[in-house]
Amino acid sequence: MAKRFDLVVFDWDGTLLDSAAAIVSAIQAACVDLGLPVPSDAQARHVIGLGLSDALRSAVPDLEPAQYPLMVERYRHHYLSRDHELALFAGAVELVRELEAVGHLLAVATGKSRLGLDRALKVSGLGPHFHSSRCADECFSKPHPQMLEELMAELAVAPERTVMIGDTTHDLQMARNAGVDALAVSYGAHEPEVLLAHGPLETFSRLEDLAAWLRHHA
Repeated sequence: MAKRFDLVVFDWDGTLLDSAAAIVSAIQAACVDLGLPVPSDAQARHVIGLGLSDALRSAVPDLEPAQYPLMVERYRHHYLSRDHELALFAGAVELVRELEAVGHLLAVATGKSRLGLDRALKVSGLGPHFHSSRCADECFSKPHPQMLEELMAELAVAPERTVMIGDTTHDLQMARNAGVDALAVSYGAHEPEVLLAHGPLETFSRLEDLAAWLRHHA
C-alpha cells in the first residue's frame, strides 16, 4: 500500500513518554517553594507542551519576571527528581521502530529544551530512530508553526505528506498553522473533547489504536 505520509512527527511528553503527571506535580511544587498560588491540576496540565517560559507564564500568572530563573530552577529540580521513574507508554518503542522500518521519516517537535530532549532520547534508546527534532529553546513555542516548518524543510517533505501526533491542543494548533494533518491522543495531557474541537483526523484513547491506524492509513 502506498504511503499517505512520508514524515511522521511526534510530540514527546504525554504522547510517547508518560510524563504529564510528573510535569503537573513539578509545576505545583515549584509554586509552593516560591510561595505562589498553586495552579490546579487542570491549569497545570493545560500548559504541557509549551516552552517552559510560556508554560510558567500561563500556569502562574502572578509570577514576577525577576522570579522566572528561580521558578525554572525549582521546576527542573522537582521534575528531575522523578525523571528516573518515568517510562515510555507501552508500545511506543515498537511503534517507532515499525514506522521507521516501513520507510517513514520520523521527527520530534517538543516543548522540552534541547538538553532535556537529548537526554530523553538517549535514556529511552529511541534517538537513533528519529531523523530530526526541534525543541522550544531553538524555535518559537507551539502553536507557532516554526518547528514543523523547519523539520519539513530539512527533510524535504511537503505539508500534505506530513502528519503531527500529539496530546495537546498546542500540537493540533501548530499542525493547523503549518498546513499539516494531525492525529490526537487523549491519554496524555488534554481531554478528548478539547482535542476534538481542533479537528484532528482521528483521536485515540490508546497508543495501540494509534499504532493500528498508522499501520493501515499512514
